[in-house]
Amino acid sequence: MLKSGILNPDILSLIARVRHTNRLVICDWAFPFWPEIETVDISLTHGIPTVQQVFDLIAPNFEIGKIWQAEQFLAVNEQSVIDSFNTTLQSCPNAEVIRMDHDAFKQDIVQGAIGIIRTADATPYANLVIESA
Repeated sequence: MLKSGILNPDILSLIARVRHTNRLVICDWAFPFWPEIETVDISLTHGIPTVQQVFDLIAPNFEIGKIWQAEQFLAVNEQSVIDSFNTTLQSCPNAEVIRMDHDAFKQDIVQGAIGIIRTADATPYANLVIESA
């Protein structure tokens, strides 16, 4: 029986299937539903868990080559929130962080993902797409 780290069997299964250049989405509570992409919904209540909390658990065991985030994230959030996310993203120093328009993010990047982890994060544009190296 697992006693630490990620305990959710659906997330563990999804992560175990990630291969070179596969993408995984970690999204907020309001992110659109994609019926063609496997979705693991771990939203518990407003704000629990957050995108950052999930990212922090996944990152140590996931070789991340690229991270995408909507550029609107920078325009609508307070500096303290941006700084917190930047600190989180810097925990993967070899990963390229790419910010792009949210609509293009959804159309061009999300559609290639093998899975989505839906959180209960209410931070505007907090969604991340991570790609394995």
